[in-house]
Amino acid sequence: LGHEFKGRDLVLLAGGLFLIPKSTMEIHEKLEGQEGSRSARVAPSFGAILVQIMLLDVIFSLDSVITAVGMVSHVEVMIAAVVVAVLIMMLFAKAIGDFVHRHPSVKMLALAFLLMIGVMLMADGFGHHVPKGYIYSAMAFSLFVELLNLKAKARKAEPVELREPYTGRGGSRPAGPSASRERQD
Repeated sequence: LGHEFKGRDLVLLAGGLFLIPKSTMEIHEKLEGQEGSRSARVAPSFGAILVQIMLLDVIFSLDSVITAVGMVSHVEVMIAAVVVAVLIMMLFAKAIGDFVHRHPSVKMLALAFLLMIGVMLMADGFGHHVPKGYIYSAMAFSLFVELLNLKAKARKAEPVELREPYTGRGGSRPAGPSASRERQD
């Protein structure tokens, strides 16, 4: 294929090959799957969940780990940073899980992010580096739009009415929901 595969590339490809089908199946299940009162799947154990989180964390942050090993002269500092990050993640896991459960659109967005990361890992594994800034800015923009949607839903605001420019012809306003409300008042 004109690309010399190294161990790093194989790990990235494996991560992408895991994430793309997994996130695609989850999205499909959430949108078109069978509705039921209980799950047919066995609930994973705490240990299995921890192993999955650690594996995904290593796959996602492989570049960062390699850079950190090269930059940090004290491996103990790097180990302490990873332990603190995992502890913080575990501390807030329930709150984040509850939030995602209350807002299914956030879960769909997160699954879309996983799909995008899987594609990025595959591209990187084949030697096509995608600058992380593009990925992070796309994620930040999507998250910002979703937060605006959540805020609008929480307020149960009426749809925004676009105003027509003033024409000076009789001062009439276009008929719309607010015009019909004014007539009722």
